Amino acid sequence: MADNTQGSSFLEGYKQFWSQKFSFLSNYSQLVKRDQPIRSWSSSDVEEFIASDPVHGPVLKTARGAVQFGLAGSALGAVYTAGFAWKYSKSLHGTALSFVAGGVFGWTFGHEVANHALQLYRVDTLAAEVKFLEWWKTKNGGY
Repeated sequence: MADNTQGSSFLEGYKQFWSQKFSFLSNYSQLVKRDQPIRSWSSSDVEEFIASDPVHGPVLKTARGAVQFGLAGSALGAVYTAGFAWKYSKSLHGTALSFVAGGVFGWTFGHEVANHALQLYRVDTLAAEVKFLEWWKTKNGGY
């Protein structure tokens, strides 16, 4: 019979390796695993946070600006690929699939352009989002 200690130590090492790689997910655990959901917020609430936090506010504002790049890329990708598919195939289902796929690819490409244009790779956008959610939770008395 083989010794099971080697297998369990390998499994523990494997779990430890991946838990270190995904340790950033623990930032959201206090906000996701809740009994009651966090109340929704408006743009004016986000602007209030941006004005009140000199460190994470500008980062959050820049990250919110990156969404515009994603939307533009998504619209461009969806319309262009759907038009291309319709021009050459005249297939309705193929055009619809191209529209969806082009939207997804355009969104991804738009975010990559925003990442470089707005230099998001230099800042920690996840920390800014978590700070905003913590601020929002405190502002609403824990909800």
